[in-house]
Amino acid sequence: MNTIEQQNEFLSWKVLPARLDVCQTAWFLGFKPHDIPVLTSAGLLKPLGHPVRNCVKHYATETLEALRDDEKWLARATDTISSHWREKNARKQQARGRSAKGSMEFNQQSAPNGQVAQSPMKAAATG
Repeated sequence: MNTIEQQNEFLSWKVLPARLDVCQTAWFLGFKPHDIPVLTSAGLLKPLGHPVRNCVKHYATETLEALRDDEKWLARATDTISSHWREKNARKQQARGRSAKGSMEFNQQSAPNGQVAQSPMKAAATG
C-alpha cells in the first residue's frame, strides 16, 4: 500500500486513535510529515510525554482536533513553516555563493595595485 492509499484509509476512519504519530498528525492537520518537527521545535505542537530527541513522537488527537479548528493557529503554523524553508533556502544559497566566490578569488592573482595580475606564463608570452 502506498502513502496516498494509507493517507486516504487513515482519513476515512470514523474513530481515530487517542494518539497519532508524526505521519498521521501531518495528514490530520493537512501538513507534510517533514513539517511536523518544524512545528514542534517552534513550540506550536507539543508531543505527549517527555520523548527524547531521537525517538518516535506521538501527539494527542484531542489537542490536534482543537488546533485543526483554530484558524489563527493554522495561520501561525503556515507562516512558521514558510519562514523555516525560506531561511533554510537562503542559508543554502548563501553558502553556495560563498563557495563560488571563494574559488574565484583563490584562482585569481592580484597585483599590488589591486588589479588582477597576469599569470607568469602569459606575462612571459606577451613581454
